[in-house]
Amino acid sequence: MSRSGKLKKVVAFGGGTGLSTLLRGLKCHHIDLTAVVTVADDGGSSGRLLDEYDIPPPGDVRQVLAALSDVEPLIEKMFQYRFSTSEDLKGHSLGNLMLTAMTDITGDFARAIEQMSHVLNIKGKVLPAANQRITLHAELEDGTIVTGESKIPVYGRKIRKVYMSPQEAEPLPETVDTIMAADLLVFGPGSLYTSIMPTILVPAIREAVLACKAKKVYIGNLTTQAGETYRYTASEHVKALYDHAGKPFIDAVLLNGADIDALLGKEQQSGPPWAVINDLENLQQLVPTTIVKDIAMVSGGSVMHDPAKVANWLMDYIDSAVKTD
Repeated sequence: MSRSGKLKKVVAFGGGTGLSTLLRGLKCHHIDLTAVVTVADDGGSSGRLLDEYDIPPPGDVRQVLAALSDVEPLIEKMFQYRFSTSEDLKGHSLGNLMLTAMTDITGDFARAIEQMSHVLNIKGKVLPAANQRITLHAELEDGTIVTGESKIPVYGRKIRKVYMSPQEAEPLPETVDTIMAADLLVFGPGSLYTSIMPTILVPAIREAVLACKAKKVYIGNLTTQAGETYRYTASEHVKALYDHAGKPFIDAVLLNGADIDALLGKEQQSGPPWAVINDLENLQQLVPTTIVKDIAMVSGGSVMHDPAKVANWLMDYIDSAVKTD
């Protein structure tokens, strides 16, 4: 909190498990928290609802709402519940259906998110990157064009760039205002091309990110992702962000220093997941501040970011790097 008593304003970008993990840590701190969530998902339950109702995909928003919720664990579990038996409902999560129903009732996806936020008593605010459905495309290294977020990782070839349609998609005015007023913007962790990139591909969001005075932090992924960032180094992740934003914009990068193989109990380089290589010399040419800390943990047999450790570091960074009023 600044000397004026105002809460520090933190905006996090992305979607899926990565953003949800980050938010579970950040919501424990006394800050003004906003999540800007991708609406490029077209697979699974979200894809089916896209086809049937012509709304932005609810899946990533659902996960973020659950992560920020402050309700009884059973209520959150119900919101995340995925049907597995009925042919009509199989694969759908209850939260996706509730967001779809609320969109149909209110006539507006952003309004539906706002109403579900009240129901789940979330700590913070959730804003879609665009209040309409968008389609993500990828141009692969060999020139192949792949259409659809869920299809991009399947090809297993290096991605040259991603772009969206319609290219003139607009965010909510509130989203731009929130970014411009922020003290800290956080990108990642999460799928580089299919979760993080779609948020900054929206022109007005990209312009606000580049223009605002907030400090900007990238939380490096723990491992590379098959079909998206196979064997990418830390600097290659950042370089891809710069290429899509049009210019350098990251002030600091937080990288993992824990031994992923040791955490997973496997022999070094014995197979995937492959840990992201911290090529610090290259990275230091791209960003002013590079921090390496043990921020990984194992949950359910998979390696993931430790929400508390990442959030605690971000709070320390705010105190040291963001000027108070």
